[in-house]
Amino acid sequence: MPDLTTNIVTTQAEMNLIDLAFKGGWIMIVLALLSIVAIYLFIQRLLVIRRAGKEDESFMNRIKDYIHDGKVDSALNLCHTTRTPSARMIEKGISRLGRPMNDVLVAIENVGNLEVAKLEKSFPLIATIAGGAPMIGFLGTVTGMVQAFFDMANAGSNVDITLLSNGIYQALVTTVGGLVVGIIALFAYNYLVSCVDNVVNKMEARTMEFMDLLNEPAN
Repeated sequence: MPDLTTNIVTTQAEMNLIDLAFKGGWIMIVLALLSIVAIYLFIQRLLVIRRAGKEDESFMNRIKDYIHDGKVDSALNLCHTTRTPSARMIEKGISRLGRPMNDVLVAIENVGNLEVAKLEKSFPLIATIAGGAPMIGFLGTVTGMVQAFFDMANAGSNVDITLLSNGIYQALVTTVGGLVVGIIALFAYNYLVSCVDNVVNKMEARTMEFMDLLNEPAN
């Protein structure tokens, strides 16, 4: 006697992610492109931010030694070769030595703002993808439902569920695709923001160390 359960399982259609994506139509192509852009920008920004956050623990000690010994050129050269946001801020502060403390601090803060802007480059695009991808997915949902009702109207009294399958598939798949891309981009954006905040905290700490150095009484 044949096993009915086995027959039922073997006759069921199998569905994979690729086939499911194709059911979404051209909207899925747009979402795929947005996901590629978001992943590329995330990796590129993450590498830049991590490189900016790496600092030599002995950097400020060496700067202090150079300043105390009057070796301003050596301090500037050290900042120039270090190539980090904090080093560029300290370099600007050293170049303003001899001016009022407020002028030195303002110069350092201006450089810091520019450095943060460099780190946050492409952030608006990632945020746009995070907010726009679900909307594009919902657009596919609407167009899919329109297609389903259009097919239903043309079928008249001979409405078949398979006739509506393409429109319904597009409506559901694009919603899922848009939400997946949007959620991934949102988490990526927030993670990058937290990484930038860590770098900014280091920059502020180095600024305070440098200003304390200038305020130290002369021996």
